[in-house]
Amino acid sequence: MCPAPTAGACTAATTAVQDPPCSPCTATSPTAGRSRNAYQLAARHPSLVRALVVEDIGAAPDGDLSFCLDWPRRAPTRAALLRALGASARHVSGAVRAYADGWGLAFHPADMAASQRALNGDHWRDWLGSTCPALLVRGCRSRVLTAGQARAMAGRRPGTRLVELDTGHTVHETDPEGFAAAVWDFLARR
Repeated sequence: MCPAPTAGACTAATTAVQDPPCSPCTATSPTAGRSRNAYQLAARHPSLVRALVVEDIGAAPDGDLSFCLDWPRRAPTRAALLRALGASARHVSGAVRAYADGWGLAFHPADMAASQRALNGDHWRDWLGSTCPALLVRGCRSRVLTAGQARAMAGRRPGTRLVELDTGHTVHETDPEGFAAAVWDFLARR
C-alpha cells in the first residue's frame, strides 16, 4: 500500500496498467506528486513498469506552497483574478472558473499546500526500489530539484539517465520540444 495521501493514485495507477495492452508501461507524469507515484508504482509493482520518466522531483522533496494561502478566493473578473495571482497565474490559469459570487479557482489552495506537505519527506527507498531504466529530467533553474540531489539520484540508481534543460520546475511546459526530445531519445534507446 502506498503511503497517504497518494495511496489512491498509486492504487489507481496499478489498476490502470494491470491489463494488456497497458502492462508493462512507461510510467511518467508532469507533476511532483504523480512523478512520485510513478516511482512508487515501479518499486511496488516492478512487473507493471518497464521504464520511468520523472520530471523535476527529488527523492527527498521539501517544498513549501504556503504562499498560495494568500491567493484570493474570488475576484470580480477572470482578468482580476489572474492579476491577483501574479506570477502563479500561468500555472493555474486552466483551473479558473466562474462562480455565482465571482471568479475563483477550481481547487482550494489549502488543499494544494497540504498535498505538498504530505509529499515532503524521504522517498529514497521508493526511488531506489526498482531497477527499470529511468529518465530524470531536471530544469536547470528549478528551485524544487537541486542539481546535487538530481546527480545523487542518477548516481545511486543504476540505469538512470539525467537530462537537464534550461527551464525552471515545469520543464514540460517551459520547453515542451526539449522535454519531448529527451523522452523520445530515452525511449528510442530502450
